[in-house]
Amino acid sequence: VQLQASGGGLVQAGGSLRLSCTTSGRTFSNYAMGWFRQTPGKEREFVAAISRSGGSTYYADSVKDRFTISKNNAKNTVYLLMNSLNPEDTAVYYCAAGIVSSWHGVLSNDYEYDYWGQGTQVTVSS
Repeated sequence: VQLQASGGGLVQAGGSLRLSCTTSGRTFSNYAMGWFRQTPGKEREFVAAISRSGGSTYYADSVKDRFTISKNNAKNTVYLLMNSLNPEDTAVYYCAAGIVSSWHGVLSNDYEYDYWGQGTQVTVSS
């Protein structure tokens, strides 16, 4: 499975960005999907997750009510809409796909994911 993330960039505090992650190689609906982020010198941090069905989502407390994860199984794409961005959201954002049997389960730990995209830089200026 190959994952291609896009949509990162430079935005002012309070602004919005939408990240996209398109997969290829296997049946997209077989995977639970997630977004993580990482800044230099820090461990990778969970951001958001969505189930195979798209009906279940889970967020880190730091982004809850500001970020929205969604997916389009027909387009093999998962999205992360980020609103009310602040400088603390600056990071490289990674999408990930995890093999999971449950149609409604979400994965919040990086070791649960099997495939990773290359990352897209998000920079929020104050």
